[in-house]
Amino acid sequence: MSTLLDVQDLRVRFNTAAEAVRGVSVRVETGETHCLVGESGCGKSVSALAVMGLLAKGGIRTADRLEFAGQDISRLSERQMSRLRGDKIAMIFQEPMTSLNPAYTVGSQMAEVRMRHRGGSKREALDRAAALLGRVGITAPGMRLAQYPHQLSGGLRQRVMIAMALMCDPELLIADEPTTALDVTVQAQILRLLMELQRELGLAILLITHDLGIVARMAHRVSVMYAGKVVESATADSLFAAPTHPYTRGLLDCVPIPGKVARGAPLGSIPGTVPRIPLGFQGCGFRDRCAHADASCATIVPQQTRQPGHAYACRLPAGWVAEPVA
Repeated sequence: MSTLLDVQDLRVRFNTAAEAVRGVSVRVETGETHCLVGESGCGKSVSALAVMGLLAKGGIRTADRLEFAGQDISRLSERQMSRLRGDKIAMIFQEPMTSLNPAYTVGSQMAEVRMRHRGGSKREALDRAAALLGRVGITAPGMRLAQYPHQLSGGLRQRVMIAMALMCDPELLIADEPTTALDVTVQAQILRLLMELQRELGLAILLITHDLGIVARMAHRVSVMYAGKVVESATADSLFAAPTHPYTRGLLDCVPIPGKVARGAPLGSIPGTVPRIPLGFQGCGFRDRCAHADASCATIVPQQTRQPGHAYACRLPAGWVAEPVA
């Protein structure tokens, strides 16, 4: 596989007092699913919006490297970036009702994407839209094209967003918690659909989620984020078999295991909340919530590699074992 998206030392701030993203580095290979996982507020969505050039007004983005298919997208003008968005890179947002325009039909919105990037007639664009709606499991696609977003259920709207993202055969699909607002049954259907589309089309997917169950099911590689920084990155198999950073272990401890967690027993939790990181912050952002922190955690966070393909940001050695509680 070759690297499709290469992000190195991405930083984002919205004012002079704090950084939302603090040096994120992520690589997405052709045809793989790379999951970006962490608590709400850790900077996952902001990182994706920064890659897409969709930061809110006042957002400032810097990066040592921001490349897509070998092209430096950090140097593209807004006009050049708008040609790339929706064409080679597409994004699915977590709430489709706020992403679809309520004043236009599904068909007109999907056709606009195709005609803007690939040209052709509206009839050709609508034919492709209908074919894609059918491909993502929507029955009577011709009828759906004439409907407005409010006439569709949440699951159908999300399928429309997926179909719209595929209108120009993208190479990279960024999915920002695409199942958050859906019930469990529809969640499973959407995830299965994304996996099928990836196998058929060779899509690379950057999937943003806080659900480790989704990570275990879909990810080839995982980057765990905390307080605007990637604290551990590994293959999915390696991460679940041997999590190293205390935050990663804490997340996994919060997941109830059928047959092992007694009925009525309290679920695992990580004390405290994600902090607001000021500019110039030093040390480990997790230290105030970590039971294994010491004085050195306030000044330095060593970057260690346990084995090829598994890196983490913690002073603790690979294979460390927590001391028993007295």
